[in-house]
Amino acid sequence: MTALGPEIVERWTATRGPLFTDMYELAMAQVYVTQGISERRSQFDYFFRSTPDYGTHQAGFCVSAGLGPLLDWLAHIHITDAHVQALSAMKSPTGTPVFGAEFLDWLREPDRFAGIEIRAVAEGRVVHPHVPVISVTGPLAVCQLLETSLLNHMNYPTLIATKAARVVQSARGGRVLEFGMRRGPATGVNEGIRAALIGGCASTSNVEAAIALGRQPIGTHAHALVQAYMALGHGELGAFRAMALNAPDECILLVDTVDTLGSGVPNAIVVFDELRAAGHEPMGVRLDSGDLAYLAVQTAKLLDEAGYPDVSIVLSSDLDELTIWQILTQIGDDADRLGIDPAPIRKRLVYGVGTRLITSHGSSALNGVYKLVGIEGDDGEWTPAIKISEDPGKVPLPARKSVWRLYDQRGAAIVDLIGLADEEPFPTDSITVHHPTQSGIAQIIRRDDISHIEELQGLVTHGPAESMDLLALRCESDIERLDVGVRRLVNPHRYHVSITDRLHELRRELVANARSEERVDRSS
Repeated sequence: MTALGPEIVERWTATRGPLFTDMYELAMAQVYVTQGISERRSQFDYFFRSTPDYGTHQAGFCVSAGLGPLLDWLAHIHITDAHVQALSAMKSPTGTPVFGAEFLDWLREPDRFAGIEIRAVAEGRVVHPHVPVISVTGPLAVCQLLETSLLNHMNYPTLIATKAARVVQSARGGRVLEFGMRRGPATGVNEGIRAALIGGCASTSNVEAAIALGRQPIGTHAHALVQAYMALGHGELGAFRAMALNAPDECILLVDTVDTLGSGVPNAIVVFDELRAAGHEPMGVRLDSGDLAYLAVQTAKLLDEAGYPDVSIVLSSDLDELTIWQILTQIGDDADRLGIDPAPIRKRLVYGVGTRLITSHGSSALNGVYKLVGIEGDDGEWTPAIKISEDPGKVPLPARKSVWRLYDQRGAAIVDLIGLADEEPFPTDSITVHHPTQSGIAQIIRRDDISHIEELQGLVTHGPAESMDLLALRCESDIERLDVGVRRLVNPHRYHVSITDRLHELRRELVANARSEERVDRSS
């Protein structure tokens, strides 16, 4: 990292303050404070209800991202006099203060957010619907204040890490570069780029993000360079020569400004010959328009004939996992017709993926939620909390819980099992488990069929940031342990998430009791 690295990192991450929350979080916290329950120990779970559906294709899993920045934000959150003054100045429509002195005095106390305990699935891990990705335990009012920011820190990055992992998977070993800064959600692209690297992208075109994340930024040039040299009378060849002169060891030339096969690739080869004569080796060419599969095959043929079999061919232009899959399939068909081995062509391809990655094209939001699942009662014991809904998928799993991932004898992950905190996953040789939201769906799992049981959540604290390489490796390793059907790009097999008998029965009882109490209240 350069001398400017720490300064860039600090500025790059300082995007959220302590009031980075929705108004209703503050309103609820004030209720808890004035009613004397703000310090009750409580637990909230963060989870999502379904994997992204992109319309023509669907994700069979998600990749957790955003935990590191969330912990960093929590470690540095601090309520100042300026924040309190801003809140105290807010008035209701009748002119009375929105926030009273009792609440503001509570909020400004030193280390207000210090009493929080977080258990979480490690960042970069594969995660599935209804599984608690993060569990927050602490004083009720403080936990409530964290809701909006936690969701903001986690939902978008998880969405992008998931998309990136699918794009990388579809590339079949080809390098994927993140090119989405200009089309992303303002400075939100920072979180998106970090998530894309977790999902397996090799680097990004965003210089500041690359520096902050310890990567070398990657880029080629735009059509404007060629246009400028053409307008000045030096032509496409002049533009290529200028680019090669300034980046002789990183020379990647955009060849589709005029005529890809008629002038772009031939002019690039002329410049590559000049580079080689001067002791340099060219890096590649970029194709940004047209039939990319056809052009990739023809470009590879021209480069091979000119003595450049190892020069990369970078593809860009609205790529996503399905487009890349279709390109690779067509390359196989075109190569067969020409009597060419498609494997070397596929191996040299690099994919610059922008808009459809950074916006998660087709599924623009993850339905992650943050729900109260337990609170300390008057007797000091934990009391499970429940929310009922006409939609069974919106009834959360109550109480403090444990989560285990079960692996079969092949070493493949087959079930994420959710149970109560004091449970063991296999109290007997076989267990009956239930669907997390739909009643009447159950299966039996035998202990002998399971090779390994892994507890997914662990206590997390703020510390040195994990490297992007480690997070990406964690993601890759988890995906490799999924069944091929779950990884399928279109219509994936549903990964099993199940709950134990005890958790199933507890939720049933809580829902029944809540509905009974509601009927009594209405009748009275």
